[in-house]
Amino acid sequence: MKKLPLNFYKRKDVVAIARELLGKIIITNLEGVITSGRIIETEAYMAHIDKASHSFGGRRTAKNEHMYAHAGTAYVYICYGMHQMFNIVTNEKDIPDAVLIRAVEPLEGIDVMLQRTGKPKLDFTLTKGPGNVGKALGIFKKHSGLHLLDDEIYLADDGFKLKENDIGISKRIGVESAFPDSELPYRFYVRGNKYVSGKNK
Repeated sequence: MKKLPLNFYKRKDVVAIARELLGKIIITNLEGVITSGRIIETEAYMAHIDKASHSFGGRRTAKNEHMYAHAGTAYVYICYGMHQMFNIVTNEKDIPDAVLIRAVEPLEGIDVMLQRTGKPKLDFTLTKGPGNVGKALGIFKKHSGLHLLDDEIYLADDGFKLKENDIGISKRIGVESAFPDSELPYRFYVRGNKYVSGKNK
């Protein structure tokens, strides 16, 4: 299993990166506790021109500053005052493209994930949806700004491959107010996987 290199993130096509992240593995190594999951749902957000993005129109604040960081940086924001949403910054510094990780299939440290989420047993809700991903993997706002080539949070490739017809494409979820950009086909998911958080056609 190889850690994803910087050049994977440092590309201009955030939509292609979101698609290629399917099947990759997120690993968290926090205070010596390791958890991991295979990415099975992502959404791309394009810098400046995407009404659904936190950086639309060049918006830059203390809350979204990490979107403007170097490629391969973690951008974590809080949704509804409680959900920790893990994103991956791509492209060049000061071009705030990002990919939201919407769902993973749990692999390592499932007992720890259950503890973190307060669930009594493993089922598909453990890491279904971006809020559950953050909670299960132990990712919080304080981790925003970490570089994904370091060892606390990183992504890896274990050689897992998806066939073309395994990949579903749709509009993104929960960004209806960003119409017409809410209709863009920027969401990617693994067809038939029970951890997918939206419609799994």
